[in-house]
Amino acid sequence: MIDLLTEFVGSFTWRGILIGILIFAITFLVNLAVVSIILVKLPADYFKRNHKTELWSGSHPALRTAGLIGKNILGVLLLILGILLSIPGVPGQGLLTILLGVMLVDFPGKRRLEQKLLGRPTVTKTINRLRLRFGKPPLEFD
Repeated sequence: MIDLLTEFVGSFTWRGILIGILIFAITFLVNLAVVSIILVKLPADYFKRNHKTELWSGSHPALRTAGLIGKNILGVLLLILGILLSIPGVPGQGLLTILLGVMLVDFPGKRRLEQKLLGRPTVTKTINRLRLRFGKPPLEFD
């Protein structure tokens, strides 16, 4: 076991370490940018009970169905990415990415899960601080 560990550590090179750091930095910045853009564009009343949105409500049924399927696939991918980003040592905004994934996926109990995720004061404070920086009002909750 110790020989295997020694061989593994011995296989590291400076080039490999720098490439790893670069990949982590790029994925962190891209994830942070995407999450920030979505949270800033979100309507302030999105988490209120009376907020209703219909995705492409006036378009052709086939286009609407394709849009809903695409939205749910993107949501599942964001959920998986958020779980990966929540692992210690992996850079990124894991909880915020999970929240975005939950917002996109349609399932029973979605509203309760969103409220539970946003019930964490640090998450809400981070989102509202970001929105204020871009001149958007804080999110409203029930």
